[in-house]
Amino acid sequence: MLEFFYRGGPVMYPLLFCSLLSLTIIIERFIFWMREERNRDRKVLTRFMELIETNDLTGAKEITKDTRDFVIRVLVCGIVHREFSLRDALQMSADEEIGRMRKYLPILDTMITLAPLLGILGTVIGIIRSFNMLGAIGVENPGMITAGIGQALITTAFGLIIAIFALIPFNYFQSRVDKAVSEMEKFGTNLEIIVEKNKNGADSKP
Repeated sequence: MLEFFYRGGPVMYPLLFCSLLSLTIIIERFIFWMREERNRDRKVLTRFMELIETNDLTGAKEITKDTRDFVIRVLVCGIVHREFSLRDALQMSADEEIGRMRKYLPILDTMITLAPLLGILGTVIGIIRSFNMLGAIGVENPGMITAGIGQALITTAFGLIIAIFALIPFNYFQSRVDKAVSEMEKFGTNLEIIVEKNKNGADSKP
């Protein structure tokens, strides 16, 4: 492997940086989502919605005091600021949670695009060297020319490998973000409906 690395030329060093950065982000994001899944508390979430439906806001806030569930955090923020703007509070809190979930993903996306381009750059540089060699030694030794072109293709191969192995986790993380957004939207809408129903019920009482 080291032999291939050195044969690939100087472009292999930025490719190595891309691979290490991508791997670091992938590991960090896997740990992040494992932690988020452990922090989910669906029983408390169900109980929270039941208390909101009975208009027991104090009890709802009490049972969620120490929660780390991102959906509950969004809903609690909405309840706390309901008198000002429930929807805006939900949106603000959801945006903050989504920002945490999408952290480093733009960098990973950049690495997926950049690695193959660096690989192609390395190949182009290698082919230029091969043609310069062809001009210097002529066609008497074609083996040297083909070896130079083969060496130039190493960077393209490495760039594609990095992009392929980073693309799968990137799409997985994106799908987790989309699922989380959908869940926050679902419970946020339910909360808005329940709060509005309780408000209308209170206004209609004599």
